[in-house]
Amino acid sequence: MTDLSRATDRRLEFLADTVALLLFFTATGALNERFVAGMQWDQVLHARILGAVLMVPVARPYGIWRDWVMRRASDSRLSRTLWDSVALVTFQVPIYAAIIAVNGASGIGLLSGIVGATVMMLVLGRPYGAFLNWVRGMFGLPAGGERPMSRSE
Repeated sequence: MTDLSRATDRRLEFLADTVALLLFFTATGALNERFVAGMQWDQVLHARILGAVLMVPVARPYGIWRDWVMRRASDSRLSRTLWDSVALVTFQVPIYAAIIAVNGASGIGLLSGIVGATVMMLVLGRPYGAFLNWVRGMFGLPAGGERPMSRSE
């Protein structure tokens, strides 16, 4: 593989992981903030804007983290569901808690939002993992967690 093709792969990996994270979690985060954390729509808007800004630099590191965690999964549906959920909760919940705290959630609302996000990410771990793999496929990249990501391998 040439340096140019590896640089292109890195850009595609960054772009695919970022698009997937932005699309999936802008929608699900807004629902949690409004209907679980009880934030007002203007607070949700600010949280989603901040969330989008923060998702750009964390999307690819999360993709790398998820791929590493998913190497522990077997081919069974239960194992892949469990490990996708573990990857999502351990990486994203602390970031999400900071986002909603900075944007006005406090006290019981903050706690409810964090618990809600944890439950939501446990449930959404595998759907997001499958969505991420699908988006990667749309960019010509292999699914993560099974082998090193590269279009040429």
